[in-house]
Amino acid sequence: MPEEGVELSPEKDLLNTDEIIRIAKLFALSGVRKIRLTGGEPTVRKDVIDIVRRLHEIPGVEEICMTSNGLALHRKLPALFENGLTSLNLSMDTMINGKFQIITRRNGLSAVIKSLHKAIELGIKNVKINTVVMRNFNDDEVMNFVELSRAKNIEVRFIEYMPFDGNKWSTKKMVPYQDILAKIRERYPGIYKLDAKPGDTAKKYHIPGFSGKIGFITSMTSDFCSSCTRLRITSDGNLKVCLFGNDELSLRDLMRSGASDEQILQKIGTAVKLKKEKHAGLDELKDLPNRPMILIDHNAFSSFNSRRFYSTKPKLTHLTGSGEAYMVDVHDKLITHRTAVTRGSIKFSNETALQLIKTNSNKKGDVIAISRVAGIMAAKKTSELIPLCHPLSITKLVISLSIDEHGNKIDAECTVECDGKTGVEMEALTGLQVSLLTVYDMCKAVDKKMIIDNCRLAKKTGGKSGDWILDD
Repeated sequence: MPEEGVELSPEKDLLNTDEIIRIAKLFALSGVRKIRLTGGEPTVRKDVIDIVRRLHEIPGVEEICMTSNGLALHRKLPALFENGLTSLNLSMDTMINGKFQIITRRNGLSAVIKSLHKAIELGIKNVKINTVVMRNFNDDEVMNFVELSRAKNIEVRFIEYMPFDGNKWSTKKMVPYQDILAKIRERYPGIYKLDAKPGDTAKKYHIPGFSGKIGFITSMTSDFCSSCTRLRITSDGNLKVCLFGNDELSLRDLMRSGASDEQILQKIGTAVKLKKEKHAGLDELKDLPNRPMILIDHNAFSSFNSRRFYSTKPKLTHLTGSGEAYMVDVHDKLITHRTAVTRGSIKFSNETALQLIKTNSNKKGDVIAISRVAGIMAAKKTSELIPLCHPLSITKLVISLSIDEHGNKIDAECTVECDGKTGVEMEALTGLQVSLLTVYDMCKAVDKKMIIDNCRLAKKTGGKSGDWILDD
């Protein structure tokens, strides 16, 4: 809490319950599966339990999370849990009463600890403690926080001190996560890093013998922008595509001016496409104006994990933020009818090979027929050849090879169809190219200068990204 306090927003400027639910439904329709109520402090809203209940009823929403200061939470936790709350982050920067009062301007540490115990007692699966580490203030408590994860299945997350308006940030106060990790490793040399999951914002570690985990939010020294899938809606209805960004889009004003759902989705899509590849560096961030955290979501709303809208620049979907390869999770994708058409050719350097094919005089057999069968077999084996491809149940597979005497070449086309959760482009490309490779294999005795050329995706339909046709 800033020393000067904060100016409360007029109630009329805040999103009402129906507006919150409308926005959440729009994002859920677009692929959002996780919604977080954060702050400011979400429990100051009288309708917070009703909000959780109604969010829980939205089709497609799988996780409802909350970040809270814990002061008034323990009384509401049972009802929140009963109405669908699945995850809880408690903000607790110190376990010393005097320091707690300096930070929060109130005496409430025991209430926060009571909220932690209540969350564990209720059986909330994902309980985390968020601790902002500040040099010469609470960095001497790091090991005390680590010990909380010894017997309790919770994640203690150390957050690098970030600059916001009014928090008197300086590099002297900021403790890099590497320093914190080194301190922990001195006492527990066996600590090891856990595998990252797509979209993770924390670097997670485990100490052998401990029930819980240790995490680090490294926004200042090692950003996770490339894997960030989060959007924020402030309590007054503004969309922030980056926590450190100043640009905001008022969804509240759009709704209150009568905008349709489609118009709102279009505006959101435009805003997300303008999201920068990464936020400014440490030296620049300290000088940029930005709402303090207590005002970013004052009186609470949400942080969205959006799959459809997050795309500021083309990115490799099979890589995590740290560059590790993984198979894309498609469990929540819809089954749709998907098609892919690929085309390519093989050019001959002389007329002999083509004449042998035309007259079916090649010693190895019918080049066209064998190449077609080879391509069909290969397309069905794509997931065994390309490591990160999903196995698919192909419903249609057609390969055609036609002789072009004028161009002294064979043109090939491969069409693949299926009803599935992921596309068949790779199957179509694999079938196409193996059929052309087979032509090469069968004709190399009479022409070693053949060129397989211009293999490309010509058309695809189905899936979330819709239809696409090559303009050639």
